[in-house]
Amino acid sequence: MPPTIRTCANPPATASLFVQLSLRRRRRPAVLLLPIDLLLLPVLPGARAYHVATTTTTITSSSPSSPYIQSRQRIDTTLWSRQGRWAMKQQQQQRRPLSFTATRRATTQAIYNPQVDEDGKEMILEITPRAAKRLSQIMQKDNNPYLALRIQVESGGCHGFQYLMSLVTLPPTLPSSSSSSSSSSPGSSSSSSSSSSSSEPTIREDDTIFTFTPETPETQSVSMEGKPKIILDQPSLDLLKGSKVDFTMELIGSQFKIVDNPLATSSCGCGTSFDIKI
Repeated sequence: MPPTIRTCANPPATASLFVQLSLRRRRRPAVLLLPIDLLLLPVLPGARAYHVATTTTTITSSSPSSPYIQSRQRIDTTLWSRQGRWAMKQQQQQRRPLSFTATRRATTQAIYNPQVDEDGKEMILEITPRAAKRLSQIMQKDNNPYLALRIQVESGGCHGFQYLMSLVTLPPTLPSSSSSSSSSSPGSSSSSSSSSSSSEPTIREDDTIFTFTPETPETQSVSMEGKPKIILDQPSLDLLKGSKVDFTMELIGSQFKIVDNPLATSSCGCGTSFDIKI
């Protein structure tokens, strides 16, 4: 009697057996290989966050005869994060030598007989750059480095007080503060025998002289030669302290004018008369 062959009622298909055998095979572990220069990279103290971003791309072989899965890895390394780059930048800026550029602003200083108010603050009548430029042009045109603008306040005008301005020639050397200098006579005060009062050098006992110091660094000295200058007496300085001498160009003409007077409550349209606080 021939042997009988027993068969399974639900035999597995050939494709199912192939899949099961493939799944039983162990995959080879993916090995992360880093370049030697990344492993030996020194750690900087300024960088707080390092990270290595790894992107793995799995490629399955299209050949049906391949029994395993080939894996290729592409390593995208980012050495520094934003925080690390910012820290390095800050560290480099701290290592740089600090260089400071001395900048001087245009100032007005009293070179003769400075005065202080009741609170002990120095009384200043500021010279604007435009007024200083115009005075320099007048000095160059007249070839007179000792030219100055005298400002005087008198009662009158439509608002009670008015400004009087004139050009005067100061002596080459300033008198001492203790000595009193009265107005010189027209015959002996000036080398030129001009009859105009602007050529007579006059420094009174209560006069104060201010000069303009430009923005460019220059040698500070008490010499008045070639510098824009203004001169005024003690009563006028009391009424004009904190103000500015400006040079304006308008349709009616160009002139020197007092602006930003903290004591003036009102002024006329032409700017030559003003009223003060009582």
